[in-house]
Amino acid sequence: MKKSAIIIGAGMGGIVAATHLAQHGLKVTVIEKNSRPGGRCDRISHEGHHFDTGPTLLIMPLLYEAEFAALGADMRELLDLRRIDPTYHLVFDDGSQLSLTSNMDDMRGQLEAIEPGAYAAFRRYLDEGDRHYHVGTEKLVNRDFRSFGDFFNLENLPLIYQLKPFARHYDHMSEYFQSPRLKAAFTFQDVYMGLSPFEAPATFSMMPYTEIAHGVWYPQGGMYSLVEALVGLARDAGVEFIFDTEVKQIIIEDEQAKGVVVEDDERLPADVVLANADLPYVYRELLPPGDLARKMTNKRYSCSTISFFWGVDCECVMPPHTLFLAEDYRENFVSIIRDLAMPSNPSVYVHAPARLDPTMAPPGEDTLIAVVPVGHLSDTRDQDWGEIRDRARDHVFRRLALLGITDLQDHIKFETSFNPLSWRKRYNLVKGSTHGLCHNLTQLGYFRPGNRHPDYENLYFVGASTHPGTGLPTAMVSGRLVAKRITDELGIYRFGRGVNRKREPAVPA
Repeated sequence: MKKSAIIIGAGMGGIVAATHLAQHGLKVTVIEKNSRPGGRCDRISHEGHHFDTGPTLLIMPLLYEAEFAALGADMRELLDLRRIDPTYHLVFDDGSQLSLTSNMDDMRGQLEAIEPGAYAAFRRYLDEGDRHYHVGTEKLVNRDFRSFGDFFNLENLPLIYQLKPFARHYDHMSEYFQSPRLKAAFTFQDVYMGLSPFEAPATFSMMPYTEIAHGVWYPQGGMYSLVEALVGLARDAGVEFIFDTEVKQIIIEDEQAKGVVVEDDERLPADVVLANADLPYVYRELLPPGDLARKMTNKRYSCSTISFFWGVDCECVMPPHTLFLAEDYRENFVSIIRDLAMPSNPSVYVHAPARLDPTMAPPGEDTLIAVVPVGHLSDTRDQDWGEIRDRARDHVFRRLALLGITDLQDHIKFETSFNPLSWRKRYNLVKGSTHGLCHNLTQLGYFRPGNRHPDYENLYFVGASTHPGTGLPTAMVSGRLVAKRITDELGIYRFGRGVNRKREPAVPA
């Protein structure tokens, strides 16, 4: 008889794990509380406008390609990808701009105008990012640290100087640039991990490197087309999806997971339970209380966001990805991370997907997404999210005026907005933290929660708060790693269809 697996949550990691397990002979059922798959990589559609609620661009494409290959699929056959270059238009408080591009002649002119000698420093920074990317993905991201010795060994000792984990990213930028604007331009990507660049390890220089070297891409139909492609592969493998059904409890008997309890107290048995829900939520709400749940509560959590989704009755003249970077960069992160608030002059990200795919908005109209980073929910501080949302909206309008867009509020047909309370309610994210547990040094690699419960041997975890961490490509890696562990421990050894980790040219000449 086939072994059975129940997966709680249809996020990217859960879908990938489900597909691998089904391809290796398990009977797999995915149970999702919402009406569609994808988790926080969700989609809102209204009056012909389409919005990605989570990531809005595809970065680290080589990881995606490798993970699709491991599933026996060609990513570029399943997705219609368009490279975005320039990747971002950065706008500073005085209206001056910097366009990040893989065109090295353009970068030379822009960087030298800000700081003489900055282009040569930029090339050195990319060389470091190249090393961090390739060493980091090989030694950290693609590794499953099942024991202390898997991480702490002589082979990994060189990582201390290869990846610079003890250097803070922003401070480390002084080795390359003096301009605060350039330091900000090449560290803001740390927010992808829900982390401040003033705390993040310099290891994360891999992020601006991969954006320049490997490109930033946009799949036609939006990022949700990734979810649709993966769900297609899962269903082809025989995975069953059950939507609009919330798991209330993981059944633990005799120190083993026996299945789950869903609505109306229905019990669904399984040989293996894999939780793709937010890990702190799993410990807090689905498992018996204990020391592990308390320890999870005391971990560091990532920041959150206020996100606006606007249907607009006219076309806005603006690039697809615009980031308004505040001059008081350090104070921004102090407000978000320490004070759990919104900065007085926040940085703002605005995405106009119809610049890349006209089907994302009706003809002659526009679809806009604006994101303002804020602190996560607090148990001890007063947080009036309605008032904070209104101030955040005003900051977005003020920032857009720097581009000459001064009357947007008169053209908004409808608005949907998310705040930390929304993220918690919609996706069961503890504290409304959009990236799960943060990625400070003590919550990376072996120190990040693993993919199996330490006491219940057939209970596994996948997703943002587990190793290797947050982000869509790493969620796919997480799904493969946990599926490999499950099949190993079930005695199924014919795993994987080959992961292509070829090394390609680093940066355009």
